Amino acid sequence: MRVLLIGANGYLGRFVADRLLADPAVQLTALGRGDDADVRFDLASGSPGALTRFLDAVHPGVVINCAGATRGGARELTRHNTVAVATVCEALRRSGCGARLVQIGCGAEYGPSQPGSSTAEDAVPRPGGPYGVSKLAATELVLGSGLDAVVLRVFSPAGPGTPAGSPLGRLAEAMRRAMQSGDGELKLTGLGAQRDFVDVRDVARAVHAASLSAAQGVINIGSGRAVRLRDAAAVLARVAGYGGALHELDGPPSPLRPSIGHPRADSDHAMHVTHAVHAAHAGQSAPVVYPYPDGCGSWQQADVRTARDRLGWRPRINLEESLGDIWMEAACRI
Repeated sequence: MRVLLIGANGYLGRFVADRLLADPAVQLTALGRGDDADVRFDLASGSPGALTRFLDAVHPGVVINCAGATRGGARELTRHNTVAVATVCEALRRSGCGARLVQIGCGAEYGPSQPGSSTAEDAVPRPGGPYGVSKLAATELVLGSGLDAVVLRVFSPAGPGTPAGSPLGRLAEAMRRAMQSGDGELKLTGLGAQRDFVDVRDVARAVHAASLSAAQGVINIGSGRAVRLRDAAAVLARVAGYGGALHELDGPPSPLRPSIGHPRADSDHAMHVTHAVHAAHAGQSAPVVYPYPDGCGSWQQADVRTARDRLGWRPRINLEESLGDIWMEAACRI
């Protein structure tokens, strides 16, 4: 099976590439913006015609798109997450290769959900930020393309290679610095959010399974269990051997009180201030809220029954193992 993997040098793409290379039946070609790609091509600026010519030459049976951006302003996110996918879809429609498309979506497309609930694929998406909006637009392009295509909505990936700027990456870095300096107390903000963490290697297994299946539409990829960041921090402390106290603070992040979420964008700060002003005008107290950076509120948990039924996939790696790998990489920076 000839597979064209787009974004092979990214966080998810690296593990997808490893998984595919371990399959002797797969002939893999990597396309991306980096020098290490087999073919250099920028989906955000390249033309569908150029990509079509490449598809006709390589003639893959499956195209897997792991490329995209998780940070930046709305314009940059739209270019790399939406325009890029439009280019892929148009090129596949023009090409005679008839390849199946596996698109990597994300749980942020759903937006906030009710605490205690599990989000299934038929939930109405209401993304709470520009990242989720850009990924949802890409999903709609894929679903409306008429192609043989499946979108895997990956919830909160974790494990080796976790970016240092992600919530779990920032948690590990804060703990590393505390241990390095001998601090017996670690003060953090933003530990109240609950998220569905799934190991990146399990995600790669799901992508492999989706490329071999006939499943179409949207399929959630998660653990099926929401975990509070506070609990993840306790597990990480145990794995790391950190014996200090973990204190959650309600104030704004600072160098002495690191936040587990990404730094807020100006638009997020403006929205927070607006809510505070409205609450003050209404005579209410305005609680200080520092949201998890994906725009999904305080809770997110995937319903993963579709992945089990249509892909034969279940997560295998528990969060403690994922956190252990995150810690090993953080500890190597000491």
